[in-house]
Amino acid sequence: MPKLEGIKRVLVIGSGPIVIGQAAEFDYAGTQACRSLKEEGMEVILVNSNPATIMTDKDIADKVYIEPLTVGVLQHIIEVEKPDSLLPNMGGQAGLNLGMELAESGFLDSHNVRLLGTTAETIRNAEGRQEFKDLMERIGEPCAPSELVENIEDGVVFAEKIGYPVVLRPAYTLGGSGGGIAHDQEELEEILSNGLRLSRVGQVLVERCIAGWKEIEYEVMRDSNGNCITVCNMENLDPVGVHTGDSIVVAPSQTLSDKEYQMLRSSALKIISELGVTGGCNVQFALHPTSFEYCVIEVNPRVSRSSALASKATGYPIAKVAAKIALGYTLDEIPNAVTGKTYASFEPALDYCVVKIPRLPFDKFINAKRTLTTQMKATGEVMSICTNFEGGLMKAIRSLAQHVDCLETGDYDGMSDEDVLDKLDIVDDRRIYLIAEILRRGIASYDKIHEITKIDEWFIDKIAILVEMEKKLKGCNGNIDKELMKEAKRMEFPDNVIARWTGKTEEEVKQLRYEYGITAAFKMVDTCAAEFASETPYYYGCFDGTNEVEETSGRKKIMVLGSGPIRIGQGIEFDYCSVHSVWALKQEGYETIIVNNNPETVSTDFDIADKLYFEPLTPEDVQNIVDFEKPDGAVVQFGGQTAIKLTESLMKMGVPIFGTKAEDVDAAEDRELFDEILEQCGIPRAKGQTVFTVEEALKAANELGYPVLVRPSYVLGGQGMQIAVSDEDVVEFMNIINRIKQDHPILVDKYLMGKEIEVDAVCDGENILIPGIMEHIERAGIHSGDSISVYPAKSLTPRITDMIVDYTEKLARSLHVKGMINIQFIVYNDQVYVIEVNPRSSRTVPYISKVTGIPIVQLATKVITGSKITDLGYEPGLQKKSDYYAIKMPVFSFEKIRGADISLGPEMKSTGECLGISKDFDEALYKAFQGAGINLPKHKQIIMTLCDADKEDGVDIAQRFEKLGYKIYASRGTAKVLKEHGVNAIQVNKIGQEAPTLLDLILEHKIDLVIDTPENGIERAGDGFLIRRYAIETGVHCLTSLDTAHALISSLEHAFNNKDLTIVDIATIDNRK
Repeated sequence: MPKLEGIKRVLVIGSGPIVIGQAAEFDYAGTQACRSLKEEGMEVILVNSNPATIMTDKDIADKVYIEPLTVGVLQHIIEVEKPDSLLPNMGGQAGLNLGMELAESGFLDSHNVRLLGTTAETIRNAEGRQEFKDLMERIGEPCAPSELVENIEDGVVFAEKIGYPVVLRPAYTLGGSGGGIAHDQEELEEILSNGLRLSRVGQVLVERCIAGWKEIEYEVMRDSNGNCITVCNMENLDPVGVHTGDSIVVAPSQTLSDKEYQMLRSSALKIISELGVTGGCNVQFALHPTSFEYCVIEVNPRVSRSSALASKATGYPIAKVAAKIALGYTLDEIPNAVTGKTYASFEPALDYCVVKIPRLPFDKFINAKRTLTTQMKATGEVMSICTNFEGGLMKAIRSLAQHVDCLETGDYDGMSDEDVLDKLDIVDDRRIYLIAEILRRGIASYDKIHEITKIDEWFIDKIAILVEMEKKLKGCNGNIDKELMKEAKRMEFPDNVIARWTGKTEEEVKQLRYEYGITAAFKMVDTCAAEFASETPYYYGCFDGTNEVEETSGRKKIMVLGSGPIRIGQGIEFDYCSVHSVWALKQEGYETIIVNNNPETVSTDFDIADKLYFEPLTPEDVQNIVDFEKPDGAVVQFGGQTAIKLTESLMKMGVPIFGTKAEDVDAAEDRELFDEILEQCGIPRAKGQTVFTVEEALKAANELGYPVLVRPSYVLGGQGMQIAVSDEDVVEFMNIINRIKQDHPILVDKYLMGKEIEVDAVCDGENILIPGIMEHIERAGIHSGDSISVYPAKSLTPRITDMIVDYTEKLARSLHVKGMINIQFIVYNDQVYVIEVNPRSSRTVPYISKVTGIPIVQLATKVITGSKITDLGYEPGLQKKSDYYAIKMPVFSFEKIRGADISLGPEMKSTGECLGISKDFDEALYKAFQGAGINLPKHKQIIMTLCDADKEDGVDIAQRFEKLGYKIYASRGTAKVLKEHGVNAIQVNKIGQEAPTLLDLILEHKIDLVIDTPENGIERAGDGFLIRRYAIETGVHCLTSLDTAHALISSLEHAFNNKDLTIVDIATIDNRK
């Protein structure tokens, strides 16, 4: 039992919705911590506003509150649940800040709640920029010279004293929000004004810029007795100046001498001992490339993104151990769950190389600035493990699922040598491909490349080795001898790339490889460089080792394919589905194998499946595993589009697909086959045509009549989907889609303005179970992942509801669905139309499972393996409505991506979501807005600029805001219409006219909200784009749909801030009672 007395009920704070800078790594850590606390017999009470993650599942904690993460809500929950302790350091920066506010206000003391893990004083010393600086000076650890400022004037004075460039870091923010590097006074003033606004305490640190030094991180653990160990040290390929979350990271570090390694290690241990951290901690250093000078960049006294990476890289479960330390255990009392023989006080040693590459969202935001700075932009990351760095880099590149499988991208084909060299000083996500191109052409020396990029020459040499191998393969005239093949595979060149360069087919390369006896071997991640045997089977593939996988037989084996890196459109929801399906398969007695490459998720935790393969999700990499494991089947319907795309390859390998057959999945995606099915069922849909060329698209659009919807088939998250209102729109959108070679036709459909309805269902081949029907607040045309979704649907008549149930059953039967199906409908003029059908799990599954209490994924998994719905204790058909309204609100990360247009359309842009749940609809809506961080009123002033189609509809909203005492500013046309309807709107000039203009108003920080509805189609340079961008960058909420504005004003009219909000424990919801 725990060393600390009197601890039985622990409140754990989660990290809230996924945003850039705070992604799934905290859910992974939080889930592991909750499971670790329950092992010790604790009752766990969880608060987290994110419905998409497995962390807020009733299997993980005893009480689950999916409520807005605000101080008020937490105080209310503490009063009701009376926990005796609070664990704040698993919820990222959000959890830490809330824990601090509760501790500082004296609320925890007055309710006898202890702060577990790191103390408030330690958090203050590490997170408060000034306190940290003082502490470092006291123990003689070097920091860059810096000063804390609370206004712009002081910042300018200090910057002149130390000289530009300077780095700006706001206190208590996440992922470098609001920070940046300023090269002159103008930049300094711009970044500083934004940073002061974003900081919780209104302070920004101005410090000497050490960009270009090496960035090294140490992940360390310390217990309450003062025992310290380093779990892992990591090196960023990109030098200081690029946020570590956006850098390529290598573990263990590759370019440090032993002296440097030991010097930084002792410094890290000294710092955490002085701080008195208990649990996991991450220390970031900048190291001068040639001298032994170093300085401490920052310390995070909590589980961080790097600790998820360190856990997966070493197999050492940091969060699990940190939770035990928080209860009072010491490192030498906690057994290491991976080896089962050593204790947590044993430092991991690695005999392999791990490479992490960030997944950046520029494929979604084509016009955004791609440069990488100290402000993080990545939505997720991939990790690969190999015996050498070259192989690790090659595996990581193809894991990203970005249509790139080697260092040759073809982007520089038509460019002159001068143009290519000119690009070298641009710091963006394409830099390693550019360096490869420069080495390929031989137009710059290692020294020259290092001088400009400050990337260590060791890494440049490794890229050169890969380019050298490319040249050998291209120059061998198709005669690949055994040595060459062996060396190419050791560096992880995939067969399809070797085939492309040698003029062979992929099949020929594979056969040749088999003749030479060159096949993949799988080695074990064992945390101790093979000194002790490992108990948990966690493997990586390579071509220069011996196989360490134990052959297992006896039980039937099923392979579950994960969803790869987190990106916009394919988020943590699919990881939730993968984990639940593995658990359900285990219950049914199968041996489970999971294949995935995302280090920040629960599915790649060491104890979820019977075997974990940390590999890229490509046909060749999966085939290597299949050849060895010979699974009895594979499950692809839970891994999003990444897994679905592997269906055909798996069938060719002779692996049966469990669940809906591949040809039925195709029937849902193939326009002509699908139209036939709809006709047989008598189900209407919007008229449409399939096209390949721009000419065909224009012809189709004019026959159907504008507006039309243009989109590629087989995509996730509405990628490349656009609403076109004119010929020039069609031409532009087609060109964007065709930048990547399309194997499938492009669809052009008539666009219907109706209400969008979504249904998830489970089908066993005969019967269908529909947990509930959701409706979207925004009209069709906004991607379902970006619209506010309401369960149970509020506005449907019984006739329409019956029609939806009838269509769902007919479609599921016609497509022979076994397992999950997701259908989107439009209700238009009292008729139901089908938009699309996906025979797989969708992003709404976790949310609908939690609010109805029906374990959808578990049921679907059992159905796939042969059970019937009726055997599982459920009545087929639409289930009874829940007593609660649950409203899912999308959360965006626009302020992190400069230059991205924030107006919503059919292409998904949100990174995460939160939930508002209550028996009262308006209260649920209010809680959802609160969870998404929309806290009104502040100044009671709003700006409205509406497109012509929306002006009349906007009157009602304006009148209601005015009633609540808001002052309304509007552009000329909008103001005219509002005034005609008796709204006292104040007309403001457009951008470019004389001051004061709309922009001046926004920049004065006196506006609460901007409602700006754009005209459909291309309107980039327009005022609207600038207004929306400036609003986001100065922290003003901006709505681009009147439906969202209607919902917001309704929730404000019921201003619940005067009375306590109700709270709901979702672990108690069971619809069948």
